[in-house]
Amino acid sequence: MRAVSDRTSNPFGLSPPCEEFVPGYGDPDADFHVIGDHPGVHGGVESGVPFTDRPWSDRFFAALADGGLLERYDPEGGDLVVRETYLSYLHMCVPESAPPPEDSYAELEPLFDAELRAITADVLLPVGPRATAHVLAEYTPRPASVAENIDDWHATEIQGSGWLVIPTKDPSEWTEEDGETLARKLGRLRRTDYRQFADLGRFIPDDRPYYVR
Repeated sequence: MRAVSDRTSNPFGLSPPCEEFVPGYGDPDADFHVIGDHPGVHGGVESGVPFTDRPWSDRFFAALADGGLLERYDPEGGDLVVRETYLSYLHMCVPESAPPPEDSYAELEPLFDAELRAITADVLLPVGPRATAHVLAEYTPRPASVAENIDDWHATEIQGSGWLVIPTKDPSEWTEEDGETLARKLGRLRRTDYRQFADLGRFIPDDRPYYVR
């Protein structure tokens, strides 16, 4: 099943329980899903687009563009066009305090999970320790504690339960090399068959393939 929407911002019409929030942005049929923490740390309050309005936003988007996840990014004109990519947060509400309380994360987690499963991207890119810990705990057999050493896992591959996970160091702590490493990783990955499908056709009586996540 593929999602159908002509909207780039909040294509699924999610309504979180808060007055101010930064919704998901991008292609609802994305192959790549970039996942941040919350607007208070990863930006977007002014523009309404995740990962914008931060001192590091330009180099973050430059790495995604070099890796093939963006068609165009113009920081001065505010023009961001993705390529088979979706951007969103674990906690889309703008928090009253940073970090948000744990019960607020718990309240918003079902919305995040529903959006993630509606997109059904093949590759998840959690950004920063909080998003990485959550994605590892919920969508891979790896323990969340891996995120404590995220520098060692930056731009590496972790096989999940139907997803390929590429942990990403928080861009506020990037060196120039971190951006280049992520761009190279994404570029190489896009040149491979990164789809997370298994052919179970051998279990049915005819020769037709039967692909599942």
